[in-house]
Amino acid sequence: MKTIYIILMFAAAFLALWEQSKPQPNKYLMVGGIAVFMLGLMQLMNKVPGKNNNKNGDEA
Repeated sequence: MKTIYIILMFAAAFLALWEQSKPQPNKYLMVGGIAVFMLGLMQLMNKVPGKNNNKNGDEA
């Protein structure tokens, strides 16, 4: 599942950058590409544990 998100993110980022290079870029495609990129990034980062997660229950 992780590879699907990575491929989707690269495709969305490429679409947004490619659309931006045109003389008359479609703003909806650019915003959609960035939104898909951000959602994919959010799904990938959801699996990373937080910095302050303590497994043994110690404070500080």
